[in-house]
Amino acid sequence: MGTAPPAEAVTALEARYGSLTSELLSDRRGSRAWKIATAAGRIALKANVPDVDELRDKAAELAQEDRHLLRLAEADALDAGYRVDAGPWSGGRWLAVRWIDGVPVWRAFERARTPEGDQPAVRSQLMAAAHTWAARLARLHAFGWAHADVQPTNTLITGEGAAEVIDFALSCGPDTSDRLPYRGAITHTTAPEIADAILSTPEDTHVQATPEADMWGLGASLFWCWTGQRPVAYEDGTPRRKKLRTITTGRTLDLAAARPWEFPEFETLIRACLSTDPAGRPTAAEASAW
Repeated sequence: MGTAPPAEAVTALEARYGSLTSELLSDRRGSRAWKIATAAGRIALKANVPDVDELRDKAAELAQEDRHLLRLAEADALDAGYRVDAGPWSGGRWLAVRWIDGVPVWRAFERARTPEGDQPAVRSQLMAAAHTWAARLARLHAFGWAHADVQPTNTLITGEGAAEVIDFALSCGPDTSDRLPYRGAITHTTAPEIADAILSTPEDTHVQATPEADMWGLGASLFWCWTGQRPVAYEDGTPRRKKLRTITTGRTLDLAAARPWEFPEFETLIRACLSTDPAGRPTAAEASAW
């Protein structure tokens, strides 16, 4: 494979769009991603890296994400044009989706993490990101789906300041058949009730993520990207199960002490999303209209 895209993916995409060029964007955790440029526009291409010692089967996750994208589009929970194409290659699976021109939330909030960020334009940027991020989740939730991996790297902020959610491999929908068991995603934005379910069930047991858990992930992501600190305190080298145990307590850092500057409206939204009681969190629709 090298660092070039799978030949099978290139052949399929060139048959549809003509000649293309590729740029490797990332190579980590058993998968690679490329930006594909064609005469018709840009595409994001992902493929697993075979024979990598990873706990998660990336080829199986890509196949699952493809199934999820088809089901989400069929339910009108996601634009049908987002999925471009997918298929097998000699080393596993590949998936192509529409390119979204944006930056991860952490980078988008860089100025907001400084004392100089206390300006009307930055405040508007933070609220616009929160509103549109919640609106994207609300569309999923309305059709019985949870994204299940709400975190800063899975959301891009466009030049217009709107949030776009990506990476649906771990999503949880109404139909739990024909899927890999969900055992949580990134630890730092895992809701307390999901952490508890993971700790109290065998590793091969599916834990159904919920819209309420997505909202905790939203609050945790906003907290993290604005303050520069993860909402729950533990050392980086702490074993995952111990981190999850800490999350189950529901104790988060004091936002008033962690924030770079005061922003009551934004802080109230974050605190509401981080409610220990899932029923006490706003729905995504309510947060989008906050």
